Amino acid sequence: MSYRQGVALVICAGVLWSFMGLIVRNIETAGAVSVVFWRSAGMVPVILAFLLWRSGRGALAALRATGGGGLVAGAGITLAYLGAIYALQATTVANAVFLYSAAPFFSAVLGWIVLGERVHPRTWGAMALAALGIFVMIGGDLGGGGRMDGNLAALASAFGFAVFTVALRRGHVGDMMPANMVGALVSMGAAALLAPAIGQALVPAPRDIAIAMAMGAVVLGGGMILYTLGSRGLPAAEATLFTSVENILAPVWVWLLLGESAGPATLFGGAMVLGAVIVNAYAGGRSRALAAGRGFG
Repeated sequence: MSYRQGVALVICAGVLWSFMGLIVRNIETAGAVSVVFWRSAGMVPVILAFLLWRSGRGALAALRATGGGGLVAGAGITLAYLGAIYALQATTVANAVFLYSAAPFFSAVLGWIVLGERVHPRTWGAMALAALGIFVMIGGDLGGGGRMDGNLAALASAFGFAVFTVALRRGHVGDMMPANMVGALVSMGAAALLAPAIGQALVPAPRDIAIAMAMGAVVLGGGMILYTLGSRGLPAAEATLFTSVENILAPVWVWLLLGESAGPATLFGGAMVLGAVIVNAYAGGRSRALAAGRGFG
């Protein structure tokens, strides 16, 4: 797969994911843990069908082949799922998705520590700008009524997604789709254990179950398939950079359809974070293109 094809697939994944905040806003009573359980339940058959279509009887062997890297990735994506849903319920969609933008920078740092991947000076600069943007967002009035626990959950989600990305590279998992299946199963197990521990109903209203499962099957499952295929041709830091389209579109959907607006601190800080992500992504892609002796843009 070419670099351009990988970028296109990852961007398409981001567009799908951008509808998640709008969908969560339409869930009436289900808590974050039950939403994660049923969303993962909706995603499992989609990924399983893809694995069977592609690998046939080799699907089970592919699941076993993920090994320890797949389990660590599963733990990371579970944190990402739980943090994302809680953040979307506890703070504004704009706050949540802009804070998710920290994921590529967490990936860069983890890739440097765990994989020994060199972090370009421009990425360190972009991380500094993103950190300043995050401080602007959550250091004052929390931007548009967002709560600190929701903001921290969004950052935890970004970190979990970075763990997922780097763990697969660390485990030399060439095929990441089975790891997505492992992650969904780990998420369901974690949610089933966590729900009674925190006194949350695992089985909410049928309408909420239907919405959560549809979100898992179409938005999350479809997006993960696109992201997994596309990220095979991208470094760990860049694989999450191009999904920033999610962070741009998600607040737009809830503003257009639900009338939810963002406060000045969220817009200003979010613009700083997204600016850091987009500039770093473009510079990284241009450097790769020039190194390959071709144009980019």
